[in-house]
Amino acid sequence: MKRILMFTLTLLLGISLLGCTNKGNEAQMEKERQGKVEPQQTDEIDQKAVEDLVKNFGKKLQMVSLQAPKDVLKTSMQENYGHLVPRELLSKWISDPLKAPGRLTSSPWPDRIEILSTRKLAENKYEVKGEIIEITSVEKESGGAAAKRPITIMVEKINDNWLITDVTLSAYDEAESIMYKNTQYGFNFSLPASWKNYKIINSKWEGFALKDSEISSIVETGPMISIRHPLWTSENSRQDIPIIVFTLAQWNLLQKGEFHIGAAPIGPSELGRNDKYIFALQARYNFAFPTGYEEVEDILKGKPLHPVNIED
Repeated sequence: MKRILMFTLTLLLGISLLGCTNKGNEAQMEKERQGKVEPQQTDEIDQKAVEDLVKNFGKKLQMVSLQAPKDVLKTSMQENYGHLVPRELLSKWISDPLKAPGRLTSSPWPDRIEILSTRKLAENKYEVKGEIIEITSVEKESGGAAAKRPITIMVEKINDNWLITDVTLSAYDEAESIMYKNTQYGFNFSLPASWKNYKIINSKWEGFALKDSEISSIVETGPMISIRHPLWTSENSRQDIPIIVFTLAQWNLLQKGEFHIGAAPIGPSELGRNDKYIFALQARYNFAFPTGYEEVEDILKGKPLHPVNIED
């Protein structure tokens, strides 16, 4: 009887231990199943992390002025790019700012990066293609883009962190620029997309004599072509782009001091010339600092006037 009882107890204990073991194994297997991420899910998680990095980088571009003094530029890059790119790339950009992404002018400025495609190249490496969207105060209010610049970004996982390891900047999209063509005097003028539907205002410049006997008398005159922003109104005027046209003979007389234009003590500055005319910008053309004068200054810094010879 005792043997039968002992056998029964042993059997029951074994069954109980087996049940516990099976439950433990099942719990462990379920835990492993829950913790395991499918390869497709991993790719989706990585791609989102990569794209978030690129978008964050795009928001920082306007904070880095590439024309700032070197010490200011270095500090700005370290503060805004330091946690997004490796030290080697940061040093490369600091030593050669023109190869770095950032803000070149006060207007337009880089607002964001719009991603066009994301491609996985290796286990921990992605290629992102997109466009840097540049805006002015006009696009900030109404949307759109003043200019678009293609950009290719390489992103790699380094020490468990996604970092931007290389950036390739392409030329600005020509479709986003506007060209004013003047066939009468022979020049083209590049404008940002925000100047679409600009107007041309034709007027005359006047040259006053410098000789005592002829002071205040007009001795020379010629055309002045002003490019006017589409948002210009009589209630809210904006800065025009005034282009003075001289014949070669008039320009030579001006350089010799035979006459002057306006009240400024210095003469007009040359924008370009063809075989018949010289195109210039009057000194202190923006003396009243109207709305948009900074944008015009930035446009002129890009040397937008392109002379064209006129056939006889």
